[in-house]
Amino acid sequence: MKYRRFGRTDWEISEVGYGMWGMAGWKGSDDKQSMDALHMAVDRGVNFFDTAWGYGEGHSERLLGQLLREHTGTKLFTASKIPPMNFRWPAKPEYTYEECFPESHIREYTEKTLTNMGTEQIDLMQFHTWDDGWAEKEEWQRTVEDLKKEGKIAAMGISMNRWEPENGIKGLDTGLIDAVQVIYNIFDQAPEDHLFPYCKKNDIGVIARVPFDEGTLTGNLTKETVFPAGDWRGTYFVPENLNASVDRAEGLRPLVPEGMDMAEMALRFILENKTVGTVIPGMRKLRNVKANTDCSDGTSMEPALHQSLQKHRWDRKPTAWSQ
Repeated sequence: MKYRRFGRTDWEISEVGYGMWGMAGWKGSDDKQSMDALHMAVDRGVNFFDTAWGYGEGHSERLLGQLLREHTGTKLFTASKIPPMNFRWPAKPEYTYEECFPESHIREYTEKTLTNMGTEQIDLMQFHTWDDGWAEKEEWQRTVEDLKKEGKIAAMGISMNRWEPENGIKGLDTGLIDAVQVIYNIFDQAPEDHLFPYCKKNDIGVIARVPFDEGTLTGNLTKETVFPAGDWRGTYFVPENLNASVDRAEGLRPLVPEGMDMAEMALRFILENKTVGTVIPGMRKLRNVKANTDCSDGTSMEPALHQSLQKHRWDRKPTAWSQ
């Protein structure tokens, strides 16, 4: 496992981290399977774990707390997210700050996270939704400062809305945000335009999420794919999105090098960008942990392949189903 400096936090974190949404927010989650995968990840050098209260109303956080208790001799960096008080994802301009992140709500869910994980401090707390219309609100700014002084959080971040990588830069301008979490993958390259240069200049840590475009970039989806009842992906991959996504993925197949699958190619594309501190694929099964962590071997992607993949950028706009 290779490690990267995570912005001004100065943490050395695994360039392949662990996204824990699938351990509570998707159908088919199994706690024993999840814990086996988490333990294997630690054994293979993963030290950054990203969860949220919204992943099973704290269930994923409790799994992370169990992992911490069973690896007390290893420094594992914890990241979680505060849900908006209106429990609506993503944030929209018409949602006021007061209905999303008042001080009392920030504090309440910070305490819930600490209780769920059984710790006195979380390394990185994040706003699970964000709109830059809130950036100048002094209430959240003061609350973040106070939580840091009280030792309840070590750093604060923003999880940016899908396909809105610049809706957060005003928040970063406050100087109170230490990290951003943003969708970045072969299709979603827009963060390279303005967000990544800003983060590099201002020493802000970057977490790349959704590396496989919710599954499209594994190459395993077809236009006939049907998700189990209650699985979030069924609401995301509506026919309009599923058909277009599968077509885009099919366009990548001729580029996959011999001995590599599409998922590995997708991860290695992200790791080529040194502004990224860590990428957080979901890993529910042992084979996923092995495959994803194997990508952190220090091997660079062939420049010609990287250039070809850059041409597959797909700029999209938020919709009712993109959530």
